[in-house]
Amino acid sequence: MTTQKRHPWRALFTLIFIFVLGTASLVVGKLTNKGASYTPSLALDLQGGTQLILTPVASGGVDREVTENDITEAINIIRQRIDASGVSESEISSLGSSNISVSIPGTPSQETLNLIRSSSQMNFRPVLAMLPAVTQSQSNPTPSATDSSDQTQVNNPEASASSTPSASESAAPSESASPSASASPSSVSTALSAERARELADQNKDGQLSDTPTEQPQNNSDLKWATEQAIYDLYTLDCTTGRGGRTEAPADKPYAACDSNGQIKYLLGPVDVSGSELSKATAGMVMNSQGHSTGEWGVDLTFNAEGTKQFAEASKRLYDLRNDTQSGKNYGKPDRNHFAVVLDGQVITAPSMNAEIPTGTAQITGNFTAKSAAALANQLSFGSLPLNFEVQSEQQISATLGSEHLEKGLWAGLVGLVLVVLYMIWQYRGLAIISAGSLVVAGCLTYLVITVLSWAVGYRLSLAGIAGLIVSVGVTADSFIVYFERIRDEVRDGRPLSAAVDEGWDRAKRTILVSDAVNLVAAVVLYILAVGGVQGFAFTLGVTTVVDLIVIFLFTHPMMELLIRTEFFGGGHKLSGLDPEHLGARSAVTYAGRGRVVVSGAGSASGTSETNAEGQPLSLAERKRAARLAEQGSQDAEDNTSSEQAGEEQ
Repeated sequence: MTTQKRHPWRALFTLIFIFVLGTASLVVGKLTNKGASYTPSLALDLQGGTQLILTPVASGGVDREVTENDITEAINIIRQRIDASGVSESEISSLGSSNISVSIPGTPSQETLNLIRSSSQMNFRPVLAMLPAVTQSQSNPTPSATDSSDQTQVNNPEASASSTPSASESAAPSESASPSASASPSSVSTALSAERARELADQNKDGQLSDTPTEQPQNNSDLKWATEQAIYDLYTLDCTTGRGGRTEAPADKPYAACDSNGQIKYLLGPVDVSGSELSKATAGMVMNSQGHSTGEWGVDLTFNAEGTKQFAEASKRLYDLRNDTQSGKNYGKPDRNHFAVVLDGQVITAPSMNAEIPTGTAQITGNFTAKSAAALANQLSFGSLPLNFEVQSEQQISATLGSEHLEKGLWAGLVGLVLVVLYMIWQYRGLAIISAGSLVVAGCLTYLVITVLSWAVGYRLSLAGIAGLIVSVGVTADSFIVYFERIRDEVRDGRPLSAAVDEGWDRAKRTILVSDAVNLVAAVVLYILAVGGVQGFAFTLGVTTVVDLIVIFLFTHPMMELLIRTEFFGGGHKLSGLDPEHLGARSAVTYAGRGRVVVSGAGSASGTSETNAEGQPLSLAERKRAARLAEQGSQDAEDNTSSEQAGEEQ
């Protein structure tokens, strides 16, 4: 029988490589300001955070009661928005039948907070007119967005591939629809006084501002939608104070709105396409007509069947207005060649249309960064809820209670670890070195994995996750207990120590794989079906189960193979934990070769012995095993004798 050649050092070097790779990634991420940290991010219960109390109200001027289904849908969309922004371990729940509580760990960015608040209906409206919202005190009244004309495009990727002219946008899209992105201190609002605006808007000079078109508009881009009231709203709109502070008009009415940066104000026609007709919006690299990346970021839009039809009609109408002379050309294209995406009463982007798009697939491109493209995609993807949210309160919540629980949890884990090590010393003596080392390696590797995941995917460690880590101590200890007991069983059966390690590992690894597979399946199922803190427990349980397999295969067994080569362990020292006499191997039946079976402590004998070293009769199982070994040995001896005789004859 040939013995498989072992390479324990290869396994140890693999483990070291994993540690070096993980540590190096954190160091590089830290030094390059990629958001990496040497400590894992903490969840709401351990770190504290920000709590928002929101009251949903029907948008669009619709007078209806907010139902329980609306609340449920709002919670789902808010959760999607938060998850898409990279924030994990948030808590979203309903308060009674009228409020929603949103708790976010840490200090969320203004972009994330605005994304939560901006939960009203998203609409696509045609642009009727565009005016500068601010002017510089020392310069001409031209908004800064003028400098970025022709920077954002909307086109059909399929048409672009066939050399269809591309489109350009009036103003570069903002990285967020943040109300905090206000004009600079030197900027002055172009809003007129109420008296002056009324004077200019009252076209028939009857002293009344009509909100009804004087003639029936032919389409949503018809300038007849510019009613006296709409013009008045546009002139008086102050984009430096809360972006105008006005609720979006009903879908069949014109509307004056500011852009998200407060630089441009728009007069918009009725809704062309509702945001609910948008199936998907994703950020990605822009491809040219040859299918090669241009190095620029863009946002891809996909509409459903009804949205495709509506957007096709709107794109044809807007494209036909690319040379329009009835309105201004303030930002590179005629005003009415643009369409605006309105979310929460603000224009988050207003690209121009430079191609007909019949397929329902469009792309917004321009001076995007990866971050700004992702932000716009999130706003487009999760902005189709027909509700507005009124912020009732916004406050910081502390983690005093969580900190106490964290401290107690760490102490519990430390005490459990010490007790496990003490038990290992008492039970396995010298083998406790390997068990303690395995626990230390498992702990370090788990910490490294959690830290990397916290940086890479936004994972946050919660109290439930801490509980999962504490449980993992038992999972890891169980693995090498199974391993050690298999080795000791082989020693009891009379195998030499080196052979006992190999045979014990072959038996133990199957048991360990089955046990960890059960734990891993349970963790995955629990993570999929559970929510909240239970998911955190399941996640850490799954991670530590994988870590346990890595440690047992790349550290515990290789170290055992190396230590068994030493005199202390390989010689069966009394303190090694592998002493045959201590393990009861004296009464074990041992095959001595050439058909001889030896009962340890009783010398040697030919054939089988009916008693053990203490003179006790052998059990039936022991006698059968002795007979089997003797028969096998006799056959081997005959084969060897025949081989020797044949060699002599030759």
